Amino acid sequence: MEVNAAGQEIRVALLEDQILVRESLEALLEGAGMKVVARCSDTQSFLSQVRSAAPHVALVDLRLERPGRSTVEDGLVVLKYLHDFHPQVRSLVLSGHHEAEVMERCFQAGAAGYLCKLNVGCDDVVRAVGRVARGERLLPVEMLQSHGTRLEDLTSTAPALSRLTLREREVLGYVAAGADNLKIAVHLGITERTVKAHLTNIYRKLGPENRAQLAVLACELGVPRPVLA
Repeated sequence: MEVNAAGQEIRVALLEDQILVRESLEALLEGAGMKVVARCSDTQSFLSQVRSAAPHVALVDLRLERPGRSTVEDGLVVLKYLHDFHPQVRSLVLSGHHEAEVMERCFQAGAAGYLCKLNVGCDDVVRAVGRVARGERLLPVEMLQSHGTRLEDLTSTAPALSRLTLREREVLGYVAAGADNLKIAVHLGITERTVKAHLTNIYRKLGPENRAQLAVLACELGVPRPVLA
């Protein structure tokens, strides 16, 4: 039996529009000693089941098509909802998208991990679900390398967090949650100019090249993200 950090059997909710993939994932995870407590193809049903099933991990596809409908649902909505209203549920994206920008949006929305369907196998999925359930974050190395930064370079900056002031850590948390400078200023009761000054210090201390990379780094380092109104 696969267990989380608290020693509990890992409970998983599946959001996947393809029946074959959904049923295959269920068989794979349950065969690995986990319990699939929800299996859905649309966001509304999924969120309803999550509320009652209390999973530890939500395995989420990003592009959700429904038979007979021309519209396509976006799994990003689920990531944001879980982050805001069910922070105890850790989201793991399993998607065919491999663009760094898409991955970054997922982490900014609250994802704990990202797997690309094009280059992972069954064992990779099982290991990833287990790691996420135990509190780890899984960032694709490709996403970090797309910014010219290697994963080990970013994670080696963890001690630098101790050099950030309390206010700088608060600002970094809002960046990780996807807030712009104005929203950060409003939430913290400071001016935009002060926010920019804090960000300048954060860039200098942590070394990312742009805001997207800063947000990803904050997620990787486990900086607490506030719930945005």
